[in-house]
Amino acid sequence: MYQDEDPTETSEWLDALESLIEYEGVERARFILERLSERASREGTELPYAITTPFRNSIPVRDEARMPGDLFMERRIRSLIRWNAMAMVVRANQRPGDLGGHISTFSSAATLYDVGFNYFFHGGDEKREGDLVYFQGHASPGIYARSYLEGRFEEEHLDKYREEVGGEGLSSYPHPWLMPDYWQFPTVSMGLGPIQAIYQAHVMKYLHSREMIDMGNRKVWCFVGDGECDEPETLGSISKAGRENLDNLIFVVNCNLQRLDGPVRGNGKIIQELEGIFRGADWNVIKVVWGRMWDPLFDKDEDGVMQKAMDEICDGDLQNYTSQGPAYTRKEFFGKYPELAKLAEGLSDEDIKKLNRGGHDPYKVYAAYQKAATEANGRPTVILAHTIKGYGFGAAGEAQNTAHSLKKLDKDALKAFRDRFGIPLKDDELDDIPYYRPAPDSPEIVYMNKRRQELGGFYPKRRKDAQPLKVPELDIFKTVLEGSGDREVSSTMTFVRLLNALVKDKRVGKRVVPIVPDEARTFGMEGMFRQLGIYTAEGQKYVPQDRDQIMYYREDKKGQILQEGINEDGSMAAWMAAATSYSHNNFPLIPFYVFYSMFGYQRVGDLVWASGDMQARGFLIGGTAGRTTLNGEGLQHQDGHSHVLFNVVPNCRSYDPAFGYEMAVVVQHGIKEMFEDNRNVFYYLTIENENYHQPAMPKTKGLPDQIIKGMYKFESVETKGRKKTPRVQLLGSGAILNEVRAAAELLRDDWGVASDVWSVTSYNELARDGMHVERWNHLHPDDTQKKAYVTQCLEKQQGPVVSSTDYIKLHSEQLRAYIPKTYMTLGTDGFGRSDTRERLRHHFEVDRYYVVVNALSALAKDGELKSDQALEAMRKYGIDRNKPNPVLS
Repeated sequence: MYQDEDPTETSEWLDALESLIEYEGVERARFILERLSERASREGTELPYAITTPFRNSIPVRDEARMPGDLFMERRIRSLIRWNAMAMVVRANQRPGDLGGHISTFSSAATLYDVGFNYFFHGGDEKREGDLVYFQGHASPGIYARSYLEGRFEEEHLDKYREEVGGEGLSSYPHPWLMPDYWQFPTVSMGLGPIQAIYQAHVMKYLHSREMIDMGNRKVWCFVGDGECDEPETLGSISKAGRENLDNLIFVVNCNLQRLDGPVRGNGKIIQELEGIFRGADWNVIKVVWGRMWDPLFDKDEDGVMQKAMDEICDGDLQNYTSQGPAYTRKEFFGKYPELAKLAEGLSDEDIKKLNRGGHDPYKVYAAYQKAATEANGRPTVILAHTIKGYGFGAAGEAQNTAHSLKKLDKDALKAFRDRFGIPLKDDELDDIPYYRPAPDSPEIVYMNKRRQELGGFYPKRRKDAQPLKVPELDIFKTVLEGSGDREVSSTMTFVRLLNALVKDKRVGKRVVPIVPDEARTFGMEGMFRQLGIYTAEGQKYVPQDRDQIMYYREDKKGQILQEGINEDGSMAAWMAAATSYSHNNFPLIPFYVFYSMFGYQRVGDLVWASGDMQARGFLIGGTAGRTTLNGEGLQHQDGHSHVLFNVVPNCRSYDPAFGYEMAVVVQHGIKEMFEDNRNVFYYLTIENENYHQPAMPKTKGLPDQIIKGMYKFESVETKGRKKTPRVQLLGSGAILNEVRAAAELLRDDWGVASDVWSVTSYNELARDGMHVERWNHLHPDDTQKKAYVTQCLEKQQGPVVSSTDYIKLHSEQLRAYIPKTYMTLGTDGFGRSDTRERLRHHFEVDRYYVVVNALSALAKDGELKSDQALEAMRKYGIDRNKPNPVLS
């Protein structure tokens, strides 16, 4: 390390800098330092560039905005909220059931939320939509406690915390599905709040740039835990926010230095680490490290020794200073250097105990929020607030590694908590751990309601429905319904034709939001680049390499396509923002997110589940679907299970259409169901890249309804010249339906077997219908028993049933209970691999020849044929019955 060989010269430089700051301001000083840095760099000087600042507040005391409200009144209100949040959790843990609950997170963040509710979180009114706030999931008791004081909840609601089955309880965490008028976003799964918030702000800018909504001064606030920042989704997209100039986005990181079971960075400093990360991503960083009780000490710290000690200590030390008490702090911190010990000579133990952290000081928090809300300078802002987990619980949980699990308090701990926060309850009242709410006309309630009235009313709140859209009729997709004529096209290209027709519709076209991660050309969507433009906040500053081509890469500030790069999480979060725009912006959007189906649910499953919770409405399109349809990419790319995965989301409706007209029916029906009927569902459709003939839509009566229900008879293949003909029912979906059709012809030509071919558009919808009917029958044994739709379709048909799909057998096995016949299922169980489609389908035993063999075996099982015909068929088609099982090979 360089030794100062001329301290006098160094002092002169520092004096000059101080004079510059004093007389010309920090901005001028910054300019001069940047020029000096540039000049030194040109000479080859390696400068020790620092992306972090000293471990202290970013805003000097002289520049702090002054909080305009009544500090003492707000502290009384905040104390009551703390008490009621604690009482709700402790009471819940006294009842049978071990319902649990968490209070330590809110105890550390109470001031952070309180200042927001009092001055910043706008609830929306007739002039503007409200701000959007992503609350930390574990802080929900504190949000409920505030609503209780406001009169939105009563004691019986608080006493049903985590008792959700009856429909009147308060949900454990923010769950819009359970509390659709209250919570906006599901956030308790760590990392989901931050990435959602980033893309929510992104989509709001997108709508503003397209002149669809004037977003005005609306903000997206996201409250994050410092431990939560280890989740890839939390920090993985912050560069997006910096790059897109999302100055409508504010992160508040509650730096209580603890994860669920211990320190976040015991050997380091999480605040400093996060400062560097966010600053490097081009965010404004505001550190709220120390409360105002430290300000006099900083004023006296002329030699910087206290700052030096603060920069040296680690988070593990900071936790000990809180948990071990003032005597420990005096010895270990103030005793570190003689000058520092002298600085603390006049401090009593009580004085040291009152040296507060910035996140618990409303003045410091207000100053940070005000700066973030008014001086973003075209960039997103993160506020790093230093707090104490378990704040207020003293030895029972303050800064303890066990703080997260704090759920029960003894009588002494309750007394201490009551006394610390001045709750007007007597000792003999504490046994019942009562809630406390002043009268409606009390100064506290009047004050807090007045603050909220000035900010548009109570918060949080959620809009359940929006004005319905006028949905186009099915004939908007006329070119798709007419089929492909003599051409062979894939269902992917058919989808692109469908999407093109939709975006041109005058009623809903502008509301359609095509979203792709980085595969638009794979999905044949590059033609939309020039037509619709790719949204970017800055427009296109360069001439695209393919500018001379018809389908060149056009970026535009008013572009309609959201192209999110190689980022499924980010693309999914953008879809979620668009899919809930009906609620959060009172402006329904119709998003289509097109992605590699293999990298669909399994990569973003947590976000998909959250989409169901937050009642998203839109379309997820699994491209290059099917384990054998995508033939060249191999094991990691071939999807044989996405429908099984999406089926676990209760309000997701999934379809695997074989033909364009099926897809058109599903999309038109979906738009109507979601945006005209206001139903809280979303759709998953798979599309393939295999070219084949797309037939025109048959004129069959009631066909659209059958397609939506999940299956219909596509064709019958009859034998000629035989009086008694064996018959089978063949089921297929997607591209494999063509193999099933080919099998029907082989059965007729080679074996004299007739067949009915059924296009199954949704095995999942058929199975759900079957389960609903079965449940109804069990619960209504005294009524006429109902029949599942698939049962109605097949029960009167002749012969056994054979199903073949490009997905694992479990996908079609769901129907077994509802098919009153011999039922054989073929599927693509096992890892994918690269080869020709023909060889892959033979390998996975789902091709036309295996359909034939299984049909003959099923007929033999039913006594309609001799078993040796199946053996003969295996010899005829070269099937090795002793080949390794594809599941294991």
